[in-house]
Amino acid sequence: MSVQVGQPAPEFRARTEDGQHLALADLRGQWVVLYFYPRANTPGCSLEAQAFQASLEDFGARNAAVVGVSTDTEARQAAFRDRCGLAFPLIPDGEKVLARQYGVLGGLSGLLGVASRQTFLIDPEGVLRWHWRFVNPAGHAREVLGQLTGLQAAGAAPAS
Repeated sequence: MSVQVGQPAPEFRARTEDGQHLALADLRGQWVVLYFYPRANTPGCSLEAQAFQASLEDFGARNAAVVGVSTDTEARQAAFRDRCGLAFPLIPDGEKVLARQYGVLGGLSGLLGVASRQTFLIDPEGVLRWHWRFVNPAGHAREVLGQLTGLQAAGAAPAS
C-alpha cells in the first residue's frame, strides 16, 4: 500500500507492549508521531527511542502523542521500554500488519521482515501531514518536533 501525504492515514487497532489496545481512532483530536524502527534494543533504535522520550514533554505541549512500532514481539518491546525508560506506547507488529499498511516492510527488499526506519506525522483529524522515508536516528526526534511546530504555526490542522 502506498501511503500519501494529504490522505487519511491507514487506521489500525493493535496491542501495545503492555497488552493494552490502541487504535489510531483513539488518538483523534491530537497529532500522532507514528515511527517505525527495525529492531528493539539495537543501538540506532535505542538512540532514536531515547531521543523521543527526552522530547516527550515538548511533544505533549504541542498536543502530540508518540507511538513506536517494530516487528518485534510483545516481550521484546516491553524489555526495550524498560531498558530505555520509555513512557510512550510501543506496538509489537510481529504479524507485520502495520508495516504492510504503511508500506515500511524493509530489510533487503522485505526479505528480512523488519520495518524500515520511517516516520509518519498524522494530524488531529487523522490525515497524514508528513512522511520521513529516510531517518537518521540521531536528531530525528528534534526534526519531527520542528516539522510539527511549523505545521501547527501554518495552520495545517486545528490543535485541540
